[in-house]
Amino acid sequence: MSGYFEANKDEYIERMRAVSAKSDWTGWVVFFLQAMHAQATVNIQTADAIFRLNGEMRERFREVLNSQFHDQALDFVFASPIFRNDRFVERSGIPPSSARALSRRLVEVGMLRTIEPASGRRAAMYAFDPLLDLLKV
Repeated sequence: MSGYFEANKDEYIERMRAVSAKSDWTGWVVFFLQAMHAQATVNIQTADAIFRLNGEMRERFREVLNSQFHDQALDFVFASPIFRNDRFVERSGIPPSSARALSRRLVEVGMLRTIEPASGRRAAMYAFDPLLDLLKV
């Protein structure tokens, strides 16, 4: 809702003033309901885009990874589109050596972007940009 209010800041302020000055609750409620409708529409479009991306990526992960764990890897990056590799290894449900190999492969083919390379005991941090791009406001 805040995105809608920010985009319609002048009307937002005017509606709030009208409530204070004239007790115009009807105008405020109508504006608020319009904001809810607009944001719900955006949210539905975003959810549809995420669903389509998941379907597309399921096939790409299968092809690129050529592993029985491709679905688990995909599910993990959709649940955590920014993550440290140690978290992927620990929480994906994939055997550790396989998980490390899969994350390396996803970086090699450009499906994951390295945010921070591994350094000493600190695991690399990765981003799954296709999903993050859909979530940007």
